[in-house]
Amino acid sequence: MNAPEVVRLDIWLWRARFFRTRTLATDHLKGKGARISRSGQTRRTDKPGVAISIGDIVTFGRGEHIRTVEILDLGERRGPAEEAQALYRLLENDT
Repeated sequence: MNAPEVVRLDIWLWRARFFRTRTLATDHLKGKGARISRSGQTRRTDKPGVAISIGDIVTFGRGEHIRTVEILDLGERRGPAEEAQALYRLLENDT
């Protein structure tokens, strides 16, 4: 079985362990949104089902912090923390 080339943003954020549940990721995106950069173009979205792919840059708020990550892998499940951290590269960390 081939891995998908795209995945929903809310599912990816949950798999990457930025949110404890998929529902929390969905609610966060609906309320606060995120920015997705692809091929030099950035767009804002509040749709949890927006498709993302490897190489996209995602920026989103988490509490008082802003996270900007490059997607390295889409993952196939919500695994342990080490597996989740391999899904992205942190580009900015406003802590």
